[in-house]
Amino acid sequence: MRILVVEDETGVAESLRRGLGAEGHWVETAADGHRGLELALGGGPYDLVVLDLMLPGPDGLEICARMRAHGDTTPVLMLTARDGERDEAAGLDHGADDYLAKPFSFLVLAARVRALGRRAGITAPAPLQAGDLVLDPEGRRCARGGREVELTAREVAVLACLMESPGRAVPKQRILDEVWDSPVAVDPNIVEVYVSSLRKKIDAPFGRRSLRTVHGTGYRIAPDGG
Repeated sequence: MRILVVEDETGVAESLRRGLGAEGHWVETAADGHRGLELALGGGPYDLVVLDLMLPGPDGLEICARMRAHGDTTPVLMLTARDGERDEAAGLDHGADDYLAKPFSFLVLAARVRALGRRAGITAPAPLQAGDLVLDPEGRRCARGGREVELTAREVAVLACLMESPGRAVPKQRILDEVWDSPVAVDPNIVEVYVSSLRKKIDAPFGRRSLRTVHGTGYRIAPDGG
């Protein structure tokens, strides 16, 4: 899903961006109410808005009310440090679809996000497949020939980047840009480290060579699974 996170606490915003990104979502963030309102009304379309109640500038209630006044029915999950019936009622009365008080468990937030997506009729993307290699980026599950392969969140992201273009060479820089938060500050050789780790998990134990090096470019996944 395309998700807008409007949150002025840098640590919380970054945690949500990383966590939701690892779940397979595309995430954009705004650090204040003015930018959040601008993106919510004209930066989308988004499938979901995660909206903090207390913000510099227009607060979450105003942003949500303005969205609804403009006919925007995008699901809104309201976050707040407050925990009381009045605040929850105010959020829902201003058009929010769900409400979560801080501090919250990311597992619960991710489940609420999925539930709102289902209510809006947004279906989960189909798993990626190359031969008998199957990857579900959103569920972070990988299997080869029906046998589960345990991968880290970053390995899932790298493999997904390759499996989205089966048979085609994916430049190393594209992998860096899509998987790492600050690719300019990352040593490009880190991609080789993760590719090597993936080969040890998805290829070597199964006698396969699905993850190929394309010299001078990057890597590719054999469409038949190698």
